[in-house]
Amino acid sequence: MAAVSAQTVVLAGRAITLGADGIEGPIAVAISDGRITAVVPREQAGDRIGPDTQVLDAHDRTIMPGFVDPHAHAEVAAKAGHWMVDARAPGCTGVEDVLDVLRDNLSEARDGWLVAQANLFFDQKLTEGRFPTRAELDAVSGDVAIAIRAGGHLTLLNSKGLELADIDDRYEAVSYSITGKPGVQRDDDGVATGVITEMDKLLPFPVLSEAESRTAIETGIADLFTRHGVTTLGEISESVAGLRAMDAAVAAGRIGTRIHAYLWVPGTVSLDHACDPRGWTWLRSAPDRFRIQGVKMFADGGYSAANAALTRPYASHGHGCGEMAVTREEITAALRRVWDAGLQLAVHANGDRAQLEVCAAIAAAGERPTGALPPRIEHAGNFVPDYTELTDAWRAAGIVPVPQPVFIQNFAEFLPTYVGEYARELQFPFRRLLADGWPISGSSDVWVGSEQQQTRPFFSVACCVNRRSFHGSAIAPTEAIGLLDALRMHTLGGATALGEQGSRGSLEPGKLADLIVLDRDPREVTDAEIAGIEVDEVLLSGVSVHVRDGVAPMTRRERR
Repeated sequence: MAAVSAQTVVLAGRAITLGADGIEGPIAVAISDGRITAVVPREQAGDRIGPDTQVLDAHDRTIMPGFVDPHAHAEVAAKAGHWMVDARAPGCTGVEDVLDVLRDNLSEARDGWLVAQANLFFDQKLTEGRFPTRAELDAVSGDVAIAIRAGGHLTLLNSKGLELADIDDRYEAVSYSITGKPGVQRDDDGVATGVITEMDKLLPFPVLSEAESRTAIETGIADLFTRHGVTTLGEISESVAGLRAMDAAVAAGRIGTRIHAYLWVPGTVSLDHACDPRGWTWLRSAPDRFRIQGVKMFADGGYSAANAALTRPYASHGHGCGEMAVTREEITAALRRVWDAGLQLAVHANGDRAQLEVCAAIAAAGERPTGALPPRIEHAGNFVPDYTELTDAWRAAGIVPVPQPVFIQNFAEFLPTYVGEYARELQFPFRRLLADGWPISGSSDVWVGSEQQQTRPFFSVACCVNRRSFHGSAIAPTEAIGLLDALRMHTLGGATALGEQGSRGSLEPGKLADLIVLDRDPREVTDAEIAGIEVDEVLLSGVSVHVRDGVAPMTRRERR
C-alpha cells in the first residue's frame, strides 16, 4: 500500500526518538492533524511528501521530542522575575552584596515594600554561611519594608516588614497551614529575628495589576519554558486570575506550551471549587492545550524551613521532626473527592514521615476507580532515608513519585547539615529507582528564588548525569544515570506523571507532533557540556512556536 502524503514533513540529520524503535542517521517525521504519522529514514521521506506537503528541513541538526515538565509554579516564577529584586547567589556572593543590591533598588519599592528573591538554603550559599540579620536589613532602610523570599518556604523581614505584617514579640503563628506549618523564629530573649517560615501567603505583599500579571505570565512562560524546549507544563496554580490569563493567552496563540493545571488547595481555591466542573466553564482553550488536570495539596513544608516531616529529628535548628500540614483523614477524603471529579491528586510530601502518612491515607481511600489517574507524591525520590520502607509504601499506595533532579545542585550538599549526616548518600537514588522500574520524571519545581537555570531541562539532565552540588562536589555518584535515561525522565517520565505517556514524550506514530531542534547532538558532547545545549526551534503539533534568537528557522517548502 502506498504511503499517504503528510501535511508536514520534518527532515533532520539525526533524531533521538526515545521510542521503541530508534533510527540511525538522517530522519524524516511525517505529521498530519498535529500528530506524528510516521518516523522513517530520510531516504523514505518522498513517500510522505505530496504536492501540498509543507517540508521543514533542519539539515544536519538533531531533533527529539519536546520536554515535559510535570511540576512547576510558572505564575509565581514569572511574576517574581518581573518585579522582585534578584538577590540570588552566586550573583550575590555574600551578605554585603545582598545589602548593596537592596540599597541600589530602594527606589523600586512598591506600596511600601521592597521584595527580593533569594535561593533555597540561602544562608549556606553566601560566603558567611548565614542570613542577613534583621539589624542589617534595618540599616538598609527603616522606612521601607524589606522582604527576602529565600526559596518560598522561608522569608527574611526587616523591622518595618515585621510591623506591616503585624508580627511583634508576642505574635503567635496561626495554626492553619497552606504550604507547611507557619512559624516565627525568635532569639533567646524571645525577640523576633526577622526569619519567618511558611508564611508568604499571609504577608501583605504588593499585588501586580491585571495588565502587569498578564505580561509577566506570557513573557515568563516563553522565557522560562518554551525557549528551553518545554512543550508540556504541569502548572501548580497560584491564582484563578493567573489561570485565566494563561487560558486566554493559550487560546490566542500567545503561549506556545501546553498547560495542565493542578489547583492548589487551599492556596488557590477550596476543594469544593476545585472539584466542581461548573466553576471552570470559562475555559476557552482546546483541552489539549490548556486544561484542569488535578488538585495539589501540601502534606508538609520544606527542608530549608526545617518543616519537612521526618521520621528522625533534625540535626540543627531545634525543630524536632518537622510538621504535618494535613491529617491522614483529610488526604483520604480529598482523594475520594478528586477521583469523583475525574482529576488527579498531587501531594507535596518532602519528608519520609510525610510520604508514609500520605501513602497510608491513599491506601485507606480504597481501590482506584477504573480510568482514574494514580495519585502523585511530589518530591518522592529526592531524599530516601529507608529505600525499602518508602518504595514498599509507594507501591502499596499505587503512587507515581515525582522527584526534582535540579535539587541535586540546588540543595543536596546542604541537606546533611539540616537533617543529619546520614542523609549524605541517601539522596536522589535515580539509578536504583530506574532499575526497579519506577517511572520517575524530571521537573523544575520552579518557584520564588529558584536557581537561575532551573527551568532548563538540559541543566536538569546534566544534574542526573553529573550529580554536582552548588559548590561542585559529587552527590552520591554511584546513583548517576546515563544520558538517554536522563532524557527519558524529562520526556516520557514527565508524560507518565501526567498520565499522558500515550500522547507525548517520544517521536512515535500516533503521538503529538511536539518536537525540538537542537544546536548539538547530546550524544556527541562531553558530560560537562550537556547543560549548555541550546534549543534552536520548538514545534507544537508540527507548528513552529519558537525560534532561538540569532538562528534561522528551518528551511521550508510551503504548501501550494
